[in-house]
Amino acid sequence: MTVRDVVFPPGRQALYEKNRYSPAVRADGLLFVSGQVGSREDGSPEPELTAQVRLAFDNLNAVLRAAGCTFDDVVDVTIFMVDPESRFELIWSAAQEYWGEAPYPNVTAVGVTWLYGFQFEIKAIAKIPAKLG
Repeated sequence: MTVRDVVFPPGRQALYEKNRYSPAVRADGLLFVSGQVGSREDGSPEPELTAQVRLAFDNLNAVLRAAGCTFDDVVDVTIFMVDPESRFELIWSAAQEYWGEAPYPNVTAVGVTWLYGFQFEIKAIAKIPAKLG
């Protein structure tokens, strides 16, 4: 049995323990980051949508940092959003604050009906820098 090389950022442990998942797993030079939401340390959602998106990116960046990565190392992004038809522009505008410069990672955006009380979730795959991999 393979032992997972799990990455835990500081804080938000309540959400990980309650739902029994790992924030990220390192494998073969890649970092697979679980979906990050705009949750506070206790796991509760940030109520305002733009603030929730920003907090989701902050939480994603905390996981990346814990693994020695930055958003510049991200190669694949999947975004989930509730009611994308009415919320996409607002979400995409807030996300661009974190996106960085070209070349950008590839992205898939998925509309969903439920996200455990959240309106936005982002998951990513990053290439771990050679010095760390």
